[in-house]
Amino acid sequence: MTDHITGTTAADIADSVRDLRDRGVLQAGSPLPPVRELASTLGVNRNTAVAAYRQLAQAGLVVSRGRAGTIVAGLESVAQEGYAADTVLRDVGTGNPDPRLIPDPSAALATVAGRPVLYGEPVIDRGLDRWAREWVAADLGETEFRITVTSGAVDAVERLLAQALMRDDAVALEDPCFLASIHTVRLGGYRAVPVPVDAEGMTVDGLRAALDAGVRAVICTPRAQNPTGASLTPARAAELRAVLADHPYVLIIEDDHFSMLSQRSYESLIGPDHRRFALVRSVSKFLGPDMCLAIAATDATTAERLAMRLSPGTTWVSHLLQRLTLTQLTDPAVRVKIDDAREHYATRNAAFVDRLREQGLDSPTPDGLSLWIELPRPARVVAERLMRRGWLARTGDDFALDDRADPSHHLRLTVHDLSDEDATTLIADLVAAAR
Repeated sequence: MTDHITGTTAADIADSVRDLRDRGVLQAGSPLPPVRELASTLGVNRNTAVAAYRQLAQAGLVVSRGRAGTIVAGLESVAQEGYAADTVLRDVGTGNPDPRLIPDPSAALATVAGRPVLYGEPVIDRGLDRWAREWVAADLGETEFRITVTSGAVDAVERLLAQALMRDDAVALEDPCFLASIHTVRLGGYRAVPVPVDAEGMTVDGLRAALDAGVRAVICTPRAQNPTGASLTPARAAELRAVLADHPYVLIIEDDHFSMLSQRSYESLIGPDHRRFALVRSVSKFLGPDMCLAIAATDATTAERLAMRLSPGTTWVSHLLQRLTLTQLTDPAVRVKIDDAREHYATRNAAFVDRLREQGLDSPTPDGLSLWIELPRPARVVAERLMRRGWLARTGDDFALDDRADPSHHLRLTVHDLSDEDATTLIADLVAAAR
């Protein structure tokens, strides 16, 4: 297929691939030639071919599959968080918070308008900046940092990777992995390097192997890892920091998505002398998914690069949304509701796990919105049996980085919003389906 692609600049090469796709010469799933091969055939610098593929990936026209190469993107559905579309089944795989536990912003909305903010003004609301600094400083200790505000955690991760990496650069991801991280890395044209996760978080040997493979960024969930619910222990975090001490310029991105709701203490991979880092905390789990805002505490260099991608008045986060977030997070009544939500998720999930264990099915002690249920047989078999009983569950296969991996033996279930009666029925159906 290389001989069909033409061009001597990145833009020309990308246009050529786009044209071949539009004319049907390249079909969805068609492999593209490796960068080195394409550059040699066209007589261009390798970086030119890299830039062309990056343009195509950012446009959503191709998808990087790591060592499996780059393929033409199709319209096939991909696993997404949230409710499944067009199903009459009871969906217990959503990963959603309970809407009854999300604070009502209507009262706060009336107080946040104030003076209009115009082009050229500071990107970050000063009040939110001060509050965020105090919030983060308690956890980052003596580490110097700057605050940036983005449109949620996924936006933060995408911007962080874009300012630090080039196409085909390797990124260490937890395995099993949060779906949005998988999509962000693949669509950005980066290579995902899996790092296994156990009950204490990322494994030391896995991280060491990823660093030996040349990763330039590490994305880690310090607590309530999605989908497993694992949180870094103090001992594991110290071991991982020791491994990373020899790689101070590898970008560490910590997605602390469950911060205010977590039952676990915050443990970090970011050592005192690490040079490139970002601690990202979004508000979607406790203020609601529609509150698309995240706070990123980063080193100075990373902050300056992020600032270039957050132009005043154009690509910044709405100051109305920033003020609304600050108003809610400094409201004692809202903080009480968040505390109540933390207790609700922990209590409901723990009760479900205890009842499952009585029936011989195991699950880690939960932290997060969902449970990670271990099964004696492939999860797809159990999920199909549950469908016949009226339940829609999500299998661990969706979260696997390696498409060639063995079938998962885990289900991720979101059960905190089930009534006692429904929980009893689901447990009985799950036990029967797992036999």
